[in-house]
Amino acid sequence: MTTRVNGRGARGLARLVLALLIGCAALACSGRPSAIAATPRPVGSGSAGATALETVVGTASYYSDRLHNRRTASGVPYDRNAWVAAHRSYPFGTVLRVTNLENGRTVTVQVVDRGPFVRGRILDLSRRAAEELGFIRQGLARVRVEVLEWGTGRVVR
Repeated sequence: MTTRVNGRGARGLARLVLALLIGCAALACSGRPSAIAATPRPVGSGSAGATALETVVGTASYYSDRLHNRRTASGVPYDRNAWVAAHRSYPFGTVLRVTNLENGRTVTVQVVDRGPFVRGRILDLSRRAAEELGFIRQGLARVRVEVLEWGTGRVVR
């Protein structure tokens, strides 16, 4: 007994499967940005024990509250309450451990935007990350930035 799809047998079934595969591949490669992870992996305070792939020391600032819900360079809206950051060149989705060198506090964030574009600054952090690091009042902090996981260039859900 042979299976018939639209009266065409095995060839019809093969064409149907091929069409479905092409459709799925086109959807996956559409380049449409994903929504930002409310909590990137790993998130928040710490990530102690994770090995750094690259380390940089410099000055960090944080995003203005006026930018809340505005589209970032990765295409997702900025959320001041998320664990996110902007970096000039790291791929989107890169996971960073950021340590305030003045007080030793540490957070883990995901790169979702480009910036800062101010001379002498290496990172812009979300308000939530800046609060956890303890530099809201000062506006700037001397930080150590450690890459824990390189991003793929896309923000993951």
